[in-house]
Amino acid sequence: MKKYYLHNGVESSGPFDLAELQMKQITATTPVWFSGMPDWKTAGEIDELQSILKVIPPPFKSEVPKSIPEPQQEEKIEEENPKIMGLNKSTFYIVFIFVSLIIGSVILTIIQEKRRLDFEEKNDKTERENLQFELQEKEIQQQKQLLIEQQKQEAERITKERRAAINAKLSENQVKQIEYQTRLEEAKNKLVKASEFQFFRTADERTREINAIQAEITSYTNEIQSLENEANQLGLELEKIQLKERQNP
Repeated sequence: MKKYYLHNGVESSGPFDLAELQMKQITATTPVWFSGMPDWKTAGEIDELQSILKVIPPPFKSEVPKSIPEPQQEEKIEEENPKIMGLNKSTFYIVFIFVSLIIGSVILTIIQEKRRLDFEEKNDKTERENLQFELQEKEIQQQKQLLIEQQKQEAERITKERRAAINAKLSENQVKQIEYQTRLEEAKNKLVKASEFQFFRTADERTREINAIQAEITSYTNEIQSLENEANQLGLELEKIQLKERQNP
């Protein structure tokens, strides 16, 4: 069963079936629409509604005019084509759709522009954060590299000072070894002479002198041995330093 919609020139109402339409007492000029119709029509244009239309008799006149005057024809046309906001129904709907499309297009453009601005702002924020992170990482790497260079320079300085100290100590050690070696040779010569010389001395004096010279020889020998051991240790340390410098140029 068809369902019909009515329009009073401002808003539509419905749907109604035939019985409900009959209760509405629609006239031939009432705008009606049902599903399948391309546009609104008056009730008088729809065959199945002819039986329920309310008949409005024309006003009584003493003389029936032979022809309908032009103003009455225009009024009839206006009744058959009701207006909305001063526009024909079809024109009103065309204007309404056109304005709706324009408004919808403007709203869509505004939404898209806002989304684009938000996206660009997020991208700019991300780029700034990435740039700041890269700068921080670069600064950290530079600080690490600077610390490594400082540690390397400090290690080189300590190594250089140690090598200089070892060379100085070896030179000093060599001088002392020569000195003690000379004294040792002198003590040995004194021992030979003391062992051979016997005049104007008692046996005890000769023994004490020989023991004293032997004590000197022992002392000089121990000193020379100690200097040699120290020189060997310093030489090994110097070799390690030189090997490390060759491995880490």
